[in-house]
Amino acid sequence: MTPAELAQSLHAVLTGLVADGTIALAPEDVPETVAVERPRQREHGDWATNVALQLGKKAGLAPRDLAGLVAARLADEPGVAKVEVAGPGFLNITLEAAAAGALARTIVEAGPAYGRNDTMAGERINLEFVSANPTGPLHIGGARWAAVGDALARVLAACGADVTREYYFNDHGAQIDRFARSLLARAHGREVPEDGYGGQYIEDIAAQVVADAIAAGEPDPRTLPDDEAQEVFRARGVELMFAEIKRKLHEFRVDFDVYFHEDSVHESGAVDRALARLREGGHVYEKDGATWLRTTAFGDDKDRVVFKSDGEAAYFAGDLAYYLDKRERGFDRVLIMLGADHHGYVGRMMAMCAAFGDEPWKNLEIFIGQLVNLVKDGEPVRMSKRAGTLVTMDDLVDAVGVDAARYALARSSADQQIDLDLDLLVSRTNDNPVFYVQYAHARTANVARNAAELGVRREDGFDPSVLDHPSESALLGKLAEYPRVVAQAAELREPHRVARYLEELAGTYHKWYDQQRRVIPYGDEPVTDVNRTRLWLNDATRTVLANGLGLLGVSAPERM
Repeated sequence: MTPAELAQSLHAVLTGLVADGTIALAPEDVPETVAVERPRQREHGDWATNVALQLGKKAGLAPRDLAGLVAARLADEPGVAKVEVAGPGFLNITLEAAAAGALARTIVEAGPAYGRNDTMAGERINLEFVSANPTGPLHIGGARWAAVGDALARVLAACGADVTREYYFNDHGAQIDRFARSLLARAHGREVPEDGYGGQYIEDIAAQVVADAIAAGEPDPRTLPDDEAQEVFRARGVELMFAEIKRKLHEFRVDFDVYFHEDSVHESGAVDRALARLREGGHVYEKDGATWLRTTAFGDDKDRVVFKSDGEAAYFAGDLAYYLDKRERGFDRVLIMLGADHHGYVGRMMAMCAAFGDEPWKNLEIFIGQLVNLVKDGEPVRMSKRAGTLVTMDDLVDAVGVDAARYALARSSADQQIDLDLDLLVSRTNDNPVFYVQYAHARTANVARNAAELGVRREDGFDPSVLDHPSESALLGKLAEYPRVVAQAAELREPHRVARYLEELAGTYHKWYDQQRRVIPYGDEPVTDVNRTRLWLNDATRTVLANGLGLLGVSAPERM
């Protein structure tokens, strides 16, 4: 019996109590989904629910009395061994071994579909993440958003949402001018401007721009006047840098559905259309020659300039047009991931959302990621060989590989600063979380191979009643939690919950296996349904580990 099936049984019991007048509730008062959770103490049963505490007052009953009515009927449900009322009205539920063990077969037969659900079906979500300026390699903060953002997109999709991954291509503004001037300077062998970009990559791109121009039969940009040369370096340099960023993200298993160019909102008239929409709502005014949005009316600490007194668009103007463009493309929810230095940006963005008539934190959600520090040999890593003062995604991947990098970046809440120990992440020990989880998966695969060699085949028998050892009950209970973890990770926008769950599952599996719950027969013992049924449980664990690692974009190795 799965938690979902138990929840359905509880719903049926409550509905029956209402229908025959035993409890004075309206049918609509019975929750469609009755929450069940694993009790903290194993001796309290397999599952627990506080539904009687939730409904007692509305039913005009003490929660313990309502719990007693529910317990009496639930105990008669197939697969339920015992129901006890505890504390102020909790229900502790113990399943029959066969009912609990049947989950192993359910998981194996569901395969990749196990854990997926339709709780977010029909929702169109635009998820914008990374969006680094095309002026240099992806730094370690961008790598964190790549891992977390892509994992979140996978989790949301697993819950039925229609997710579009979007990269906001910042090809408009002063940073691009500084980038072009830096390339021009290095092409001529000069030092980059004081406000420019340093690092070996600037010299490499400048040389490539020159080589590409000559190969195409065009003038060497170094022979052109500086203003013309700068435009060549701007156009081709940005193109080369962004191609490199996309290539590195692809190697990191992150690809985007949409690359949205910032320039387009200014060139297409989208800014003017957004401003006209806000004027209609009475939220725009003129002051000191500038055009302002009255964001203080929606909780911002001060009003924001949209057009400066010289007629130039403020950066916020692009934000207005870009948000409206996403909503007009039909997205119900706009999710944006920003770096730690954007914390002060949230208020104005939520005010903008409200000014358009949308609901902040529903139509628009903003997540602020915290810093990542790399540590090697006990010392912080502060410099990149290629990017100068930046520590890049390449530095991390080169040190530990894509799997360890993605897992390490996604396993902690994004609003927490993290220190990544590079020595730990390449170690083959249980202290290394990605190794611990991947090794558990490899171990399940090895058990399955050994079983096949000795003639233990799942299809020859399945008797879930034999899964009655405490370690088997614990493993089944942990496997049953996976769908809830996925749904909760999507609802809370916290993919790290999947990683932490996988570590718990790996530990529970290792304990089960180490307690002599042999899948293969010992010596000359014949193959029995005990062996076959334990293979079902082994393979169910393998399925869930693979599914969870897949949501994090991490491989599930068959051998290690």
